[in-house]
Amino acid sequence: MTDGRNPPWPGDLRTAADSDAAGVQQLIGGCFAEYDGCVLDLEGIDAWMAAPASYYAAIGGQFWVLAQPSGVGLAACVGWGPVGEDRIELKNLYVSADGRRQGLGRRLVALVETSGCEQAAAAVVLWSDTRFLDAHRLYESLGYQRTGQERALHDPSQSIEYGFAKRL
Repeated sequence: MTDGRNPPWPGDLRTAADSDAAGVQQLIGGCFAEYDGCVLDLEGIDAWMAAPASYYAAIGGQFWVLAQPSGVGLAACVGWGPVGEDRIELKNLYVSADGRRQGLGRRLVALVETSGCEQAAAAVVLWSDTRFLDAHRLYESLGYQRTGQERALHDPSQSIEYGFAKRL
């Protein structure tokens, strides 16, 4: 999938399938492992990872995975789901440690924003763990602003998230 302005994706970018569950868990679990106390909760908040395609289909959204160039494992993922009538929520943007600083996160956010425009959304909203400072810098560099909202997830990681939003 290319758009003429970006080079081809380094690996296969495609809509996720439920068979991607192990790869999604490995990718996101690896990202979480970079932060003290941040763990997957596959029995709770992260249960969606057991069947990612089915989960996103059920909420009316989309979820993509980017395979590693080697074809083994995932380099990145991102999804979105609807929020009310005029917004979508960017969800689960994760890029493997060796895939960072190559513009993948930026391009995946653009993919979600394009989907938002196709859905006639007026804005994209997202939540990001307070520990994910690099992600916050990425979102802010792309025009997202903190909303001032915070939420506690009451999960094993004791996650607290900041809200962000961007008008399309």
